[in-house]
Amino acid sequence: MRERLLTGNFHLPQSHTLRVYRETGGYAGLEKAFALPPAAITEEVKKSNLRGLGGAGFPTGIKWGFIPKGHQGPIYLVINADEGEPGTFKDRYLLEKDPHSLIEGMIISAYAIGAHVAFIYVRGEYVRPWRILRQAVEEAYAAGFLGRNILGSGFDLDVVIHRGAGAYICGEETGLISSLEGKKGWPKLKPPFPAVRGAFGAPTIVNNVETICHVPHIMRRGAEWFAGLGTNTQGGTRMYSVSGHVVRPGVYELPVSVTLRTLIYEHAGGLPNGRGLKAVVPGGSSAAILRAGEIDVTMDVDGLKNAGTMAGSAGVIVMDDTVSIPEALMVVARFYAHESCGQCTPCRESTGWIFKMAKRIVEGKGRKEDLDTILDVARRGAGTTICAFYDGAVGPYISYIEKFREEFEALIPRA
Repeated sequence: MRERLLTGNFHLPQSHTLRVYRETGGYAGLEKAFALPPAAITEEVKKSNLRGLGGAGFPTGIKWGFIPKGHQGPIYLVINADEGEPGTFKDRYLLEKDPHSLIEGMIISAYAIGAHVAFIYVRGEYVRPWRILRQAVEEAYAAGFLGRNILGSGFDLDVVIHRGAGAYICGEETGLISSLEGKKGWPKLKPPFPAVRGAFGAPTIVNNVETICHVPHIMRRGAEWFAGLGTNTQGGTRMYSVSGHVVRPGVYELPVSVTLRTLIYEHAGGLPNGRGLKAVVPGGSSAAILRAGEIDVTMDVDGLKNAGTMAGSAGVIVMDDTVSIPEALMVVARFYAHESCGQCTPCRESTGWIFKMAKRIVEGKGRKEDLDTILDVARRGAGTTICAFYDGAVGPYISYIEKFREEFEALIPRA
């Protein structure tokens, strides 16, 4: 029987309430955490091999360790609940179904890094999740899990919920911080990294919702147990958002060692109507596409990296053999052209150019040089911008054309 750490309570009526969370063992991890020194919690998270589950896949405990030693002054914890990556909807379920797991994880994490104020940056369109989360925070305050002297530990923590306004770029941690500060959501140059100089000029740790929801389980059952659920370089389970042409679209919590083929055919029920598989995007729209013959790959960060793509936000988009890959690229390119914040010239200009060329090809007005121009522009722009937005866009730009070039060429009129 597989472990369901994050989704185990989803089926329970009123799973979002403090009462149900406590009845199923909630806040037991916090009590264990308060019996340890903060540094010991960070070490436990390091040993667990918990990696960031919002996109970058950076080891969580190591990230916490970047807070300057002996820092005098405020330290902040910021939870990225923006979830704007197309194809990704896992965090929404956690906010709606089990918000207290996030709150407990935040208290433990804040205690570990020395933060006494924590922010949750919620995607603006997530109205229902925001309302449920707000109620959960109020419950936690009323029960003494937030505020002053939590559980008699002497530790204080206040939680502030901040709603975004629908900008994809604010999912990038420094853009999120800019927005949180009341500024335009523009990313900042790094270094300094947020752990050294982040929100309001203070050291700040930014973590994804799903990442922090794992922390109580690590504290309850130990780092070795959590690490043993995954691979040599990534511990635990992960929530995969599966959409597109599958019989049972939805969110599946599985060990990170699961293969993409198993996820699609055994858990999501395979493709409907007897259709054949054409391609899969394994980690949200920024991930490089995989052909049907490339899905025998594990879904951990390193497994997908070795396959030439990325785990990203674990948004799995399945395409059957009726899909036009040029049209799919046009849709993705339109999204990136619209969502570029415009701060960096290579991103601001190139995303627009590439969308226009992709649209021209789909409309049957393409030029024979368009495909090589897209590839050249994409490669030249990679690594030249302040944040990773454009580097993420490059993944689909290049992989869609390189792996399905014949489809694009078939739409370009011959001279």
